[in-house]
Amino acid sequence: MLKKIVSITFLLSNPLLANEPKDWQLGFQKSASKSMSDIIWFHDYMLLPIITAITVFVLFLLLYTCIRYRASRNKVASTTSHNTMIEVLWTLIPCLILIVMAVPSFKVLYSQDTIPKADVTIKAIGYQWYWGYEYPDENIIFDSYMVKDEDLKENQPRLLTVDNEIFVPVNKVVKVMITANDVLHAWALPSFGVKRDAVPGRINETWFKAERTGTFYGQCSELCGIKHAFMPITVNVVTEKEYGKWLEKAKIEFAKEDIKNDIKIVKKIKEMK
Repeated sequence: MLKKIVSITFLLSNPLLANEPKDWQLGFQKSASKSMSDIIWFHDYMLLPIITAITVFVLFLLLYTCIRYRASRNKVASTTSHNTMIEVLWTLIPCLILIVMAVPSFKVLYSQDTIPKADVTIKAIGYQWYWGYEYPDENIIFDSYMVKDEDLKENQPRLLTVDNEIFVPVNKVVKVMITANDVLHAWALPSFGVKRDAVPGRINETWFKAERTGTFYGQCSELCGIKHAFMPITVNVVTEKEYGKWLEKAKIEFAKEDIKNDIKIVKKIKEMK
C-alpha cells in the first residue's frame, strides 16, 4: 500500500513532468540546488504519503460508520458517551506524526537560514514593476524589465524573459540581499528553493548554490499592484570562465556612474597620449 502511495505522489510531483514553468503544472520545477532537493524530498516522501494515508483512513472510517451504524441496522441508538483509550490515541498519534514531520522540516529551514561564506553577493531591489540589481563587490548596477510579447525572440518564454539577466557561477555560494523601494515584493526562484519578501526600508538575506548550469526563472511572489505578474526573474548559471567574461563586459556596460566617469577619464588620457 505504501509503495502505491509513493508511486502516485512521485508521478504527481516528478520533475520530469515539470522541468520548467508550464501551464497546468502539478509538481515542482526540477531542482537545481541542494536546498530545493531537500524540499522536494520532504514533500514527496514525507508530506504527501502522510496526508494521503490520513485522508484514506478518515474516508474509510466515515464509510464504515455510515454503513455499520446506519438507522436500519441499529434500531436503538447507542448511549456511549466517551472512550478513554480512543481519546488518548487520537491525541498521541497526531502528536507523533507532527514530531516526525517537524524534524526534517526544521532541518530544511535551518539550512536555508544559515548563510555560508558567499562567493558572489547580489542586491535585489523591487520596484513597481521591475527588479533592480547590484553586484556591490564588482560596482555593477542595472535594472531588469520584462520583455514584451512583441519583442520576444524564438524559444523565449512569455512573461518570464527579461532584458538584463543575472549571471552567477555554478557551484558557488550566492548571497542575495533583498529589499524594495516602494511596496512589498518577493524575490522567488523555485528551482533553487528560494523565496524572500522584499520590504521597503529593510534588507532580507537568502542564498543558493546552483549545482548545474542553465537558465532559471522566477517571479515576484507578493501581490504588489496592477503589474504584479510582469516582474519576472531570470538567472543564468554559467561556468566560472563564462562568468568572468560576463563580468568584464558588465563592469563597462553596467558600471556605477562614478566608475563610468573614471573609465571615460582613462579613455581620454589614453587618447591624448
